[in-house]
Amino acid sequence: MQVIQFEINGNSRAVGKVENDTVHVVKGVNSVRDLALLAIDNKQSLEQQIETLGLQEDTYSYASLLENLQVLAPLDHPDVAHCFISGTGLTHLGSASARNKMHQQNLSDVEAETDTLRMFNWGIEGGKPEQGQAGVQPEWFYKGDGSIVVKPGESLPLPQFAEDGGEEPEIAGLYVIGSDLKPYRIGFALGNEYSDHVMERRNYLYLAHSKLRYCSFGPALLTGELPEHLEGVSRIRRNNEVIWEKSFLSGENNMSHSISNLEYHHFKYQQFLKPGDVHIHYFGTATLSFADGVRTEVGDEFEIEMKEFGLPLKNKLVQAEPELAIGSVITL
Repeated sequence: MQVIQFEINGNSRAVGKVENDTVHVVKGVNSVRDLALLAIDNKQSLEQQIETLGLQEDTYSYASLLENLQVLAPLDHPDVAHCFISGTGLTHLGSASARNKMHQQNLSDVEAETDTLRMFNWGIEGGKPEQGQAGVQPEWFYKGDGSIVVKPGESLPLPQFAEDGGEEPEIAGLYVIGSDLKPYRIGFALGNEYSDHVMERRNYLYLAHSKLRYCSFGPALLTGELPEHLEGVSRIRRNNEVIWEKSFLSGENNMSHSISNLEYHHFKYQQFLKPGDVHIHYFGTATLSFADGVRTEVGDEFEIEMKEFGLPLKNKLVQAEPELAIGSVITL
């Protein structure tokens, strides 16, 4: 089932069940988080809770809602500080090649094994443990809180200090923490994890800096388990012309880690288990336009699509205004 949340009548919100281009409004809730918390309390799945609440008679055009920028990210928190955005890298088969070249310290020794390749190989060897066991830890990074989320159709700001603004087509897991201090995965969404690859290439210790950027996910949340094999398309448009396009794979058949192993190594930390908090966790990708020599420009449009998730996720690149001048920190 595909589920969205969207704005209607000014600042009012609604939750919708998507069927083709028709959005049916779910009764009794105005946010996916509230729907999820209700489902957790009632020990129901998200789909069961929607069926229990029922649907209103009024419907909307999904395409029109997207065109009018009324569709929100499919999960958020009313206090952005309680929405955590994170991710794991080197999780997909083939993901090590471009990263290994980026992190090669001795360019004359192409056979030298980088830390990147070493960690990727650890995932191949131990990223899919037997049920009930913990596998090898993946690469993990923090992106920010809910304030960095750009809704579907809106622009991704390129900071003044950035050296690159490149797309990363991924699938993200969407989670809500229950009152029992347990994480509940409510579904998955397409995501553009959006990073600074030039900065990361300078030195892999800059990875943390390169990830502190805006991101987008949606438009829809897909309930249930993630299919084991998924194939999507990532493309970049410039002046309404496609300048780069490539397919990308996901699902556990195309990954070096299992979803459950990635989830365990995120939620094993107690600070991530606060009741009511929201977590968006990107699972990684093996496909980047940057690896093919593409340098994005302000005005470019990213489009990520995968048929299982319905309509594609689109965001343009826009130059951000300066946010902090050098030397502007004030001593009290």
